[in-house]
Amino acid sequence: MRTSDFDYALPKELIAQTPIEPRDHSCLLAVNLSTGEFEHRRFYEIGQFLRPGDLLVVNDSRVIPARLIGRRLGTGGAVEVLLLQRTGEGTWKALVKPGRRLRPGTRFEVDGVEGEVLEDADGGTRLIRLDDEGVIQRAGEMPLPPYINTPLADRERYQTVYARADGSAAAPTAGLHFTQELLESLGRDGIRFARVTLHVGLDTFRPVQSEEPEKHKLHTEYFQVGEDAAREINLARAEGRRIISVGTTSVRVLEQAALLSLHGSHENEAILEPVSGWADIFILPGHRFRLVDGLITNFHLPRSTLLMMVCAFAGRDTSPDSGRSLVMRAYEEAIGQSYRFFSFGDCMLML
Repeated sequence: MRTSDFDYALPKELIAQTPIEPRDHSCLLAVNLSTGEFEHRRFYEIGQFLRPGDLLVVNDSRVIPARLIGRRLGTGGAVEVLLLQRTGEGTWKALVKPGRRLRPGTRFEVDGVEGEVLEDADGGTRLIRLDDEGVIQRAGEMPLPPYINTPLADRERYQTVYARADGSAAAPTAGLHFTQELLESLGRDGIRFARVTLHVGLDTFRPVQSEEPEKHKLHTEYFQVGEDAAREINLARAEGRRIISVGTTSVRVLEQAALLSLHGSHENEAILEPVSGWADIFILPGHRFRLVDGLITNFHLPRSTLLMMVCAFAGRDTSPDSGRSLVMRAYEEAIGQSYRFFSFGDCMLML
C-alpha cells in the first residue's frame, strides 16, 4: 500500500468555495457496498436509503473562530495564529505564521490582547499563551481550509445545526448537509440519533508526505462518548440495528472507543462504556470495523488520511485493493457528474 494509491486528479472548478443553500440540497452519491452500484440523489432524499431503527451517530463539536490576526510587539510585523487545541487556562497548541520568526519568547498582540509564544511543540506547532481568551470570540475568524478563497458571509454555515461543544479547528463537514427540518423528518420515520464529540485538529490541514502511510504521524484529538450515546449504541447493537456514522470524525470516535472500552467474553455481547480521552487511531485499509455499518462522508483531499479511512471502510468485507477501487471509482463518477468537493461540497452515503 502506497500513499499514491489514494491520489486522484480533481479539476479546480470542482472545489466548492461556498456552501449550497439550502443545506440539504447538496448532491448525494449513494454507494451500494454489496453491488458496487451508484445512485445520484439530493441529500434531502437520504431517508429513502435508511430504515426505522437505524442509528445515526453525529459529532456535535463546534468550530471556534480559531484564526487570530495580529501584529508582533516591537516590530509591528504581521502575525497569524491558528488555535488547534486548548492545553490549559489561556494556553493553546497552535500553528503560527511566520513560523521561523516567531520563536519562544516572542510576544504579539491581537485586538488589544497580548500573547506569547511559549515553546516549540510537535509537528511544527507552538505552545502559546493568550492573556485574555475572550479575544477568540471577539476577534477570531473562522478557520476555513486553505483551498477556500471566498469569504464566509455567515459563520453558522461552517457549523452543523447540532453543534454544541466548542473545540474544533475545522468543521465535521459531513454533518453540514443536515437541516433541523430534515433531522425532525428522519426522527418521525424512526431514525435514531446519538451524539459523540471529537474536536477536529491539526491533521485536517496536514497531507500525508511519506509514500508509506504507516509512517505518517497522526496527531491526537480529544473525543468523548457520553452515557446517552453509549446506551444508544449498545441498544442498537443488541437489537441488530445499523449504526451509521455521520462523517469520518464520528468513525474515529466509534472505533477508538471500541478499542478502549468494549468489554465482554464475546465481542458480539461486549458492552461499550462511556469513555473520553485522546484519539490516536489511524484507520487504513485492512482495519476491522467494530461499530460502524454505514458512512455518510464528504469527498476528501487526495492522499489524505480521511480518504484512506473511507477506502478502509469500503473494503471492510473484501480485500483492501477491492475497497480502494470502489471508492476511487465513486470519486471518478462524482467528478464526471460535476459534484462539488471538500468542505462545502457534496457527499456520499455508503451502505
